[in-house]
Amino acid sequence: MKEEKREVDSLAINEVQLVLAEKRTSLAVMRTGIAVLALPLSVMSVLIATSKYYEAVQVLHFLIPLAALSTALIVLGLYLIVRSTIRMRRYDRLIHEIKLNHSVIGKFID
Repeated sequence: MKEEKREVDSLAINEVQLVLAEKRTSLAVMRTGIAVLALPLSVMSVLIATSKYYEAVQVLHFLIPLAALSTALIVLGLYLIVRSTIRMRRYDRLIHEIKLNHSVIGKFID
């Protein structure tokens, strides 16, 4: 009986560790999304800062593809951030369910 209880407790701890590893992965994806989102913003700030050295109409053939690429990077960054946030909430719910089902580890998890 005691051996069986220990196996169940060990299984619950392993489940929590797995979910926490997945949550860390989601945090890494969010960090990547933030970095991808910051790239177009920094490029645009450099273009604005140096705008007195060029005429926008004369370099329009460069600005249009750059704007399209920047828009794509912004969309990708937002997608990664939103997807990561949704997954982290799901992992928090899973951890809460495991905590409720296994009172032994419930006292260790906030």
